[in-house]
Amino acid sequence: MPGKKICIFNWSGGKDSTLALHYALQDPGLEIRYLITTVTEKYNRVSMHGVREALLIRQAESIGIPLYQIRLGEMPDMETYDNTMKMHLSKFKEEGITHSIFGDIFLEDLRLYRENKLAEIGIEAIFPLWQKDTRQLVSEFINLNYKTIIVCTQQHLKDFCGKVINEELIDQLPPEIDPCGENGEFHTFAFEGPVFRKKINFSVGEQVFRTYNTPAKAGRDDDSPCVSTALSGFWYTDLVE
Repeated sequence: MPGKKICIFNWSGGKDSTLALHYALQDPGLEIRYLITTVTEKYNRVSMHGVREALLIRQAESIGIPLYQIRLGEMPDMETYDNTMKMHLSKFKEEGITHSIFGDIFLEDLRLYRENKLAEIGIEAIFPLWQKDTRQLVSEFINLNYKTIIVCTQQHLKDFCGKVINEELIDQLPPEIDPCGENGEFHTFAFEGPVFRKKINFSVGEQVFRTYNTPAKAGRDDDSPCVSTALSGFWYTDLVE
């Protein structure tokens, strides 16, 4: 019988990561060594999602898999980002990591980017949610009794920021918005459900607006805040312990 695939899991803390982890943990052929999250050094928050490091740590503790943070500057260029990731991935390769798991669903350019960068190190990618229907994925997430709150939205979706996702809310999204936010329309924080040993408690804080340069090469729903020339505005709802 072949041995297990030794994996790192790319953890954003949101619903897609959570559902991908749910699938991965049910696969006896996978062994997940670390949850990997990029964190903005200046603010101690999950890149793009804006969730506080303290809540990220509590997620990992509740899941029971060691958290490995990759600390980044606020707006690294692609070369800096790629070099930083290569350094950490090389370390994982030396530890015996063979595969890297992602929660991507249908962005072909992002998948190709990830696969090419991993291939440089000799690591393979796994995509548990790949090409699944996003509306069905949201329903499955909800039906599995997971709970998640929208913590970041594009500028025109402000009214959805800070709301807990349910079927009614998904039905209220504009028709051009992907139900999973796969095009980067919104990001979430998962706080309860089967992969968590206990609920992650928090209170909802202030809402703020920020502008960023959009990612250049890594993909529309990438969690890496890399610089290009176009500015995008995002609303954030702060979650406080």
